[in-house]
Amino acid sequence: MHSAPSVSYPVGRSRNAERLLLTLWVCGAASAVGIGARLEEPGWRQVLLALAMGVTGVLAWRGGARRAGPAELDYDGQHWSLSGGASLRAAAVHVALDLQFLLLVHLAVDGRTRRWLWLDRQARPERWRDLRRAVYSRAPSAGAATDARAAAPAGAHYPLS
Repeated sequence: MHSAPSVSYPVGRSRNAERLLLTLWVCGAASAVGIGARLEEPGWRQVLLALAMGVTGVLAWRGGARRAGPAELDYDGQHWSLSGGASLRAAAVHVALDLQFLLLVHLAVDGRTRRWLWLDRQARPERWRDLRRAVYSRAPSAGAATDARAAAPAGAHYPLS
């Protein structure tokens, strides 16, 4: 079994992520306006809906793709690392959202999420497939082949390598 290739991929502002966040926010705002219009008398519910939409819009704008500075996400075949403003070493990457052209991942060190990243195919299209293979692969371990054979049912045959 082959491991995923080593890969470096740029991380930064993603127009696709901005469009996605804006679209989701507009859908939520339209729903809130529709619900607010159906309420019989104006009151605290409309104020709460407007406040919730304002807060979510600000949070999406501040915490989304606008805040991300240029950085480089690297995979060496074993571990992920992030260079740039907030460097991370020996991290694991977990996919939260996969839209084929856009990935939302979080980097975890010692099992704790340290950073959320939008990875956009437009950043480096020629390396996109390598990045996806690396994100979805597991790091090879020393005893992986022998563990797989030991856990196999009796009578299973493996080609010699």
